[in-house]
Amino acid sequence: MDRLRVLAIARRHDLVLSAAELSGAGVERSWVQRQVRSGQWQRLHPGVYVVHAGPVPWRARARAALLHAGQDAALSHRSAAFLHGWSPAPQVIDLCVPHSRRVRPGPSVRIHRRRMLTVVRGRLTVVAPGATVVDLVGAARTTDDAVAVVTAAVRAGTRPEEVLQALRDRSRVRRRRLLQELLEAAAQGVESALELRYHRDVERRHGLPRAALQQWQRLGERWVRADAIYEGTGVRVELDGRVAHEGRVDDDVWRDNAVAVAYSELTLRYRWSHVAGSPCRTAAQVVAALRSRGWAGTPRPCSPSCPVR
Repeated sequence: MDRLRVLAIARRHDLVLSAAELSGAGVERSWVQRQVRSGQWQRLHPGVYVVHAGPVPWRARARAALLHAGQDAALSHRSAAFLHGWSPAPQVIDLCVPHSRRVRPGPSVRIHRRRMLTVVRGRLTVVAPGATVVDLVGAARTTDDAVAVVTAAVRAGTRPEEVLQALRDRSRVRRRRLLQELLEAAAQGVESALELRYHRDVERRHGLPRAALQQWQRLGERWVRADAIYEGTGVRVELDGRVAHEGRVDDDVWRDNAVAVAYSELTLRYRWSHVAGSPCRTAAQVVAALRSRGWAGTPRPCSPSCPVR
C-alpha cells in the first residue's frame, strides 16, 4: 500500500480516517491492522484511526468522534462553542445525534440526542450558534454561568434573533424565561453577569433610572469606556468583576481622576460583593450620588428592611 497516498488523503481530514474511508481508497483491512499493531497508527474508536503515533490534537479528536457517531451527528455544547469562537477547547467532546439514533459514548465523548438539529456544515459539522446557546444555558449550573454563556456568545457575534429562533424551535427548554431575559439584556448592551445583576438587582428592583451602558469618552488623546453613565447627572458607575492586580487599580484611579477633572463626574466603583452581596446598600449609595447631582426621582425600597428611601 502506498503510505504517502494514504497520508495525502488523511491530511485533508485532520489525519483521521474511518475504516469506510480507507476501504473506499482501496486500503486493505489487514494493512490497517498492521499499522495499529506496530504502533504507527492509533485506534481512537472502533473503525476510526489517526494515522500517526503522536499526540492527538483537539480537532482530530473531534473529527474522530463525528466519524464514530455516524451520519447526521454534530459537535455540540462546549465543543460547538469552541468552534464558534466563544469558549475554550473542552476536554470532553460533546456530540448531538438524531433522537432515533443509539450511539455508545467513546473515550471522552458525551452523546446528546435531539429530535431537531440545526447544524453548520464545514470541515467539522457543528450545531448552529443559536442552538448552542440554548443548549449551554439549559445545562448551566447557575444563573451567572448562564449569563456568561449568553454574553460570550453575543460578544463573539451570535445574533440574539438566532438564539430566539432556536428557542422557538424547541417545546421544552430549561431556563427559557431566563434566556429570554438575558437576550433582552444583551440587546440593551449588558456584557457581563455583573452588569446584569447591577441592572436587575440594583437599578430595576429599586426604581433607579436606567444607566446608559458602555459609553465612550475622550480624555486627552485617549478614549476610555464607562460601564454605566447616568446621563445628565454627572454620575458614572464602574463594575469590576475580576480580582484586580495593582497595575489595573492604578489605571482605574488615573481614569477616575481624569474623568473628574475633564467632565466633573462622580465615579462609583463596585465589585461583585457590592452588587451581588449587598445590592440594597449599593442602590442606596447610588441614590445618594444621584440626588447630590440634582436627581429628583423617587426610588423604592425592595423590602421593609431595605435602606433605599
